[in-house]
Amino acid sequence: MKIIVVIPTYNEAENLPLMAAELWALDIAGLEILIVDDNSPDGTGEVADDLAKRRPGKVQVIHRDEKAGLGTAYVAGFRQALDSGADLIIQMDADFSHSPRYIPTMLEHIQSCDVVIGSRYVGGGKLDEQWSIGRYLLSWWANSVYTQLILGPGIKDATAGFKCWRATTLWGIDLNRIRSNGYVFQVEMSYVAEKLGYRIVEIPIHFDDRRIGDSKMTLPIKFEAAWRVWEVWWRHRRLTPADRLRLETRN
Repeated sequence: MKIIVVIPTYNEAENLPLMAAELWALDIAGLEILIVDDNSPDGTGEVADDLAKRRPGKVQVIHRDEKAGLGTAYVAGFRQALDSGADLIIQMDADFSHSPRYIPTMLEHIQSCDVVIGSRYVGGGKLDEQWSIGRYLLSWWANSVYTQLILGPGIKDATAGFKCWRATTLWGIDLNRIRSNGYVFQVEMSYVAEKLGYRIVEIPIHFDDRRIGDSKMTLPIKFEAAWRVWEVWWRHRRLTPADRLRLETRN
């Protein structure tokens, strides 16, 4: 079984080798890494290339010409992973807010569902204790109140970026219909998967604050994500399981 971990990067030169080392330490057969770098000025792309040289056949790197957005970075990574014959695709951040230690549990659960979400808002899930009360309340409100009111009850952690997908699920979703290019990309992917009737399991994780570097979640990005949730609802509100892309159409 081929498992590809897709990691989008921008200025993660210090975190990336540490993340790769922890992923290799899991000693999971068939695990590969695919790094999508947006021309990071701190040299992340060169670090990624060095990892690929040291682990031939186990690390792929996509170099993009500019900082073109989280959503398109993931879609580019998902497409290459599918083209590379991945059976399972894991998406995660490079900054250790998503701990590799949860991956074995994800791989256990994916055997009986279509996507596994590392969730902060199911029983046992936690946010970093260093977060301010304001940051905590904003995250809780966005996931437990705002998106629930607009998109309907379902996934508890709609903005979660730590997921394990079956390749067949990503194919059936049809990445051509995914248009979000910011953090609302996570909401759109989860909402579309739910509307298409895929089996979704949320497992609790402890969401750590990044170890090195600064957060890229600025206030303008948060406001943009909030109003774009309405776009996601409007665009996909009529989807049903009958709208899944059929696997026989695959080239």
